[in-house]
Amino acid sequence: MAESHELGSEQLAAALEAQDAVAVAFALRNDHVIVPVLPVDGPPQVRVFRRGDADKYMLLLFSSPATYDTMAPQETDHRVLAYGAEALRDFLRENIGVLEAVWFDVAGPHAMQATPQDVLEALELRDPEAP
Repeated sequence: MAESHELGSEQLAAALEAQDAVAVAFALRNDHVIVPVLPVDGPPQVRVFRRGDADKYMLLLFSSPATYDTMAPQETDHRVLAYGAEALRDFLRENIGVLEAVWFDVAGPHAMQATPQDVLEALELRDPEAP
């Protein structure tokens, strides 16, 4: 596995700083995003978050491990994976029914929110030049 400082996505961070939804979608399709995972034995499990007693969950995605650390400074075991477009698309397809929102760098300073469906649609866009 790559060192955590190597996992960050400068492309996603720049898109978030610009608050540019199109650039965020481009970064998700062409780079990677940091996904928190639960500290469990066995295969990695994506960590999702629930607001109070809400029925659905929020998927929190990050431009770097440091932005995840900022969100939960009291925690000491920040486990993450870098997800490319295919892995993120597969996760969303499988879990879209239980997700209410996707947040990017939720602790700021350039947080953005999208619906799970919007993120999935952005990931499924086809390049018109592709065969």
